[in-house]
Amino acid sequence: MNPLTEQQIRASFVNATRREAAQATLPDLADVRWDRLDYLGWRDRRAPLAAYVVLELDGEPTGILLRAADAKAGRTRRKGLCAWCEDVVVTDDVSLYVARRAGAAGRAGNTIGTLICTDFLCSANVRRTPTRAEAGSDAESAREQIVERRVAGLRERSARFVAEVLRTR
Repeated sequence: MNPLTEQQIRASFVNATRREAAQATLPDLADVRWDRLDYLGWRDRRAPLAAYVVLELDGEPTGILLRAADAKAGRTRRKGLCAWCEDVVVTDDVSLYVARRAGAAGRAGNTIGTLICTDFLCSANVRRTPTRAEAGSDAESAREQIVERRVAGLRERSARFVAEVLRTR
């Protein structure tokens, strides 16, 4: 992912009001390992139910405001499969996040939801070394191909979700 500034992040939100974007608590961008991310995701420290994701869609940063589906998100560990990274090893911290659709549909109350890693660790999950059971051999090339497929899948599934948030019908 290309490095982003605070201004680019705040301007990227497609389903948040200007006020919501301005009030978002951003992560420390100096500590972000941009080369290891497929999207930037974080939970708001000041608003426990609010979360944000910014990814590149058609070459442009596109951000969405998410809401955790219940007040216990982040405190109660749930087993489940993240719809974005689909990691079968890390399944103990998944939350239902709901995004208001962009534009008139969102103002009318239309939303879309999905299960995502509670702390948005998908990029790390897809880059973990495949187990022998997953790779089928010790061949480094097989392991690299698995990681490449996982990264591509994460990028495709997360972009598809954001595109669905943007969909007007």
